Amino acid sequence: EVQLQASGGGLAQAGGSLRLRCSASGFIFDEYAIGWFRQAPGKEREGILCIKNGESFPYYPYPDSMKGRFTISSDNAKAMVYLQMNGLKPEDTAVYYCAATPDCSSWSSDDYWGQGTEVTVSS
Repeated sequence: EVQLQASGGGLAQAGGSLRLRCSASGFIFDEYAIGWFRQAPGKEREGILCIKNGESFPYYPYPDSMKGRFTISSDNAKAMVYLQMNGLKPEDTAVYYCAATPDCSSWSSDDYWGQGTEVTVSS
């Protein structure tokens, strides 16, 4: 019933841009936070940005390598969340996921996760 689907990934060159999309259904959209996450080969899953009630929050620790390059936004009427990625770097190569969580303070595997979309950034 609860479904989230990430899309918009693909191949980009260093310095390029991508806009990822997360479509949601099966739950009351505005009662949840929606977060963007990624997992690179051989690395742990990490949080990027979260949005609730139109306000964005970074997930801890939000390293300097991410700052200033990513923007999260939402369209509640369409039950959609976006991740604008600019100034892409090879280290951004990963599978990107969106998830619905109670709030933006934390996340876990018990939350609602969608299928990921692959992002590959070449040098």
